[in-house]
Amino acid sequence: METIADIKEALLQNSESTGEEQKDRISAVDFKMVTFSLAGKDYAIDIMKVKEIAKAGHFTYVPNTMPFVLGVHNLRGDIISIIDLRRFFNIEIPTRSKDALESMLVVNVGDQLFGVVVDVIDKVVGIQKSSIQPPHPLFGDINIKYIYGVVESHDRLYVLLDVDRIFGVRTPAPTLAEKVQIVEQEYVEAAPAQLTSTTATPVVNVQPQVAQPKLDVLVEKDSDYTFIVDSLQKLKGFYVTSVNEIWTKRRYEEWIGQRGRDNSQLVNAQEADDFLSSFYSSNTGAFWPKEYAENIYKALPENNSKQICVWNPGCGKGYEAYSLACILRKKYPDARIKIYAQDVDLLSISNAPLLVVPPEVANSWYAPFVVQSVSGTYSFKPEIKEMVLFEYHDCMHTNNMPAIDMIFSRDLISFLKPDIQAALLEDFDEKLKGNGKIILGENESLAYLSNWSETLVGSVVVYGKQ
Repeated sequence: METIADIKEALLQNSESTGEEQKDRISAVDFKMVTFSLAGKDYAIDIMKVKEIAKAGHFTYVPNTMPFVLGVHNLRGDIISIIDLRRFFNIEIPTRSKDALESMLVVNVGDQLFGVVVDVIDKVVGIQKSSIQPPHPLFGDINIKYIYGVVESHDRLYVLLDVDRIFGVRTPAPTLAEKVQIVEQEYVEAAPAQLTSTTATPVVNVQPQVAQPKLDVLVEKDSDYTFIVDSLQKLKGFYVTSVNEIWTKRRYEEWIGQRGRDNSQLVNAQEADDFLSSFYSSNTGAFWPKEYAENIYKALPENNSKQICVWNPGCGKGYEAYSLACILRKKYPDARIKIYAQDVDLLSISNAPLLVVPPEVANSWYAPFVVQSVSGTYSFKPEIKEMVLFEYHDCMHTNNMPAIDMIFSRDLISFLKPDIQAALLEDFDEKLKGNGKIILGENESLAYLSNWSETLVGSVVVYGKQ
């Protein structure tokens, strides 16, 4: 079995050279990193990600956040989230007094600032980028996916962390909110003018299909279609399965009609975005207008339970979770409600509890659920905030939570690999109560599974157990 000493020795052997070569390497420093320690081990971050080094304490606590979020801090007028890297990596933290100042790296990730708390900040070390070795599974105390590489310098072995991955930053692309602003709401029906609980709701039962639906034989054998399916997977991580193949087939036919077969192939991420532009559900990544809120309100089942648990995987920046919380409070005024809002985007999850409500939104149907501060800004009332627990969590891993009354998971399943889709649907089945309901993305379906029933309530499709 390899040890850290073995790896260090290998790195030293790889770096052996003549005296002249060593001088050349020293003079060719092309990478600098800020080094620090966690539980006595040496770590580093690319200096280009570090804005400054600071000592700070007395962070403002934010309720309903993950344990590694210490709170927020006013850094010369900028309100930044404070992340304890030790808690993030489940490293034991020594007992400290409440007044102790923490060593903090202020990092710039995705144009947002974060304060990263560590044990001790050491120094800036210059190296050759070519000397960085790939991450090694021996470093089992932290997930290898968060390690950019390992590097030896001055007889010390540093674990170089990948800050972008830690904070869930993806390759630059238009945000979901930007994309859905141009999407026509094709399937949203007009709703009553006011959000009330007395509006009669027509319900149409749709018989589930026992057999899994198949695409037309002509489409299945169409090489252009196959190329688009493969390109969506490679360019955007969108996996065509029975959950979304009905939409994909229809969209493919539209795409061919618009562009012609000679120009149908997806050659870059922008074209893949164009193809997927009509896939995303209405009002994703944005506050919900009254009409859409009414549709969701009507789709909620009757439930006399004193405690209602809701699972909201893929919650994004919190617009969806808070909007859902308001609807749930309206529908079930006497129940104790808890929403488990999860996402793998640490930037979004950390900032979600601080979501500010614009005045025009605060004066809409959201009015009973928001409060205005002395400075004039609006935010959700404490009773709404306390309903939502924002968690940094990948639903592909174990989902530990109580029995669930409702799952609200729009447009998430389609961006998971087929085997993960199947595992997550099994998890849905296991955790959802017998009378529980699921709302998926508007272009996702469970109709092909015989153990789920499909019901159309207004313009929203709701799934329940058979």
